[in-house]
Amino acid sequence: MNGPSLALRQRSLGDPSTEFPLFPPLTRGCPKTSTDEIAYPLDVVYDYGRVDQGLFEQEPGADIARWSPLLPPLAAPTLGEGGTPLVEFDGVYVKDESQNPTWSHKDRLNRVTVSAAIASGAPGVVVASSGNHGASAAAYAARAGLPAIVLSSAQSPPAVQDFVRAYGAKVFSVPTEARWPLLREVVDRLGYHPVSNQTVTHTGHPFGPEGYKTIAYELFLQLGTVPAAVFSPTGYAELLYGIWKGFTELRTLGLAGSVPRMFSCEAAAGGPHARALATGAPAAIVTVGASDAHGIAGGVGGHRGVLAVRDSGGEAVVVTDDEMRLARQDLALRGMWQELSGAAGLAGYRRLGRSFDGPVVCVATSAGFKDVGVGAEPHPVLANPTLDDLMS
Repeated sequence: MNGPSLALRQRSLGDPSTEFPLFPPLTRGCPKTSTDEIAYPLDVVYDYGRVDQGLFEQEPGADIARWSPLLPPLAAPTLGEGGTPLVEFDGVYVKDESQNPTWSHKDRLNRVTVSAAIASGAPGVVVASSGNHGASAAAYAARAGLPAIVLSSAQSPPAVQDFVRAYGAKVFSVPTEARWPLLREVVDRLGYHPVSNQTVTHTGHPFGPEGYKTIAYELFLQLGTVPAAVFSPTGYAELLYGIWKGFTELRTLGLAGSVPRMFSCEAAAGGPHARALATGAPAAIVTVGASDAHGIAGGVGGHRGVLAVRDSGGEAVVVTDDEMRLARQDLALRGMWQELSGAAGLAGYRRLGRSFDGPVVCVATSAGFKDVGVGAEPHPVLANPTLDDLMS
């Protein structure tokens, strides 16, 4: 059922009447609507009138190319991303994105952004990331035969740095504040394609959230309906926005009569989207406190998350590390080991403490081995084990 991309052009989320050709991807936000304080992301527009609705009669499965008419052109080979399980858990459903090829949701994004690098003729890709994004970008670049540079913060988990290096990427641990100036220099001087953010408030790659739309398509088929609510771990909100956009497309195509209420679940140590929504700002930057949820504990927000939460009638929820730890523990005891950030969706649902008239989905984003400190502590060895020891 997959066919050629029906993507037409880019448009500004600051002013949807401001449009640009599909290529080149505008990786530094909208040049016409952005200001020194707020950068507006670009969105991708499609020819929805040409979409064959039989596209949604297929079974969800690996390789997001099955949704290619509703994605930008896919030039990068697949690693089998997508088709992740939906697991019932204590009255809600958990979409387990740790089952992707590099064990995180980022694989959906990087299949699309590395494709953009290939289509643009770039000699390589560059990303500023301390975890999932860097590993995924490195993997998809390796699969496509492109070199990758990953600029990691000095505080990123050593196991994750080894993970990224395994794909042959050049990994450099640098001070956090140095990552983005270096990334821009790599882009400007070497011509590498950036697959992460370069702007004052988050815009990221304009094609990136398109990969996340496929989660909405899968949920629609797996549930047989539109969920009443989706709770998503939220850092830059590309995931949140992509899922919301996917459901809005299903409504546009006449396949769904509604969209779910979207709930951003941020670390209480930061919470820029919660701040923006509370103050009516298009995006916000906040001071970040200490948190072990390194995947989402950021101070820079973007306009995508504000749009998704506001226009869906959702809310911003902030969760503590302890709330995420409890959610992570409970998920693990039911067979789903998540990193701390990955449990923020379930933690947010529990914190809100509200019932919904329909299915609720909590997105779980990444495998637990990526957490800070995992594997650092040795476990005791039983010198003369007995059955009583095993039963204690």
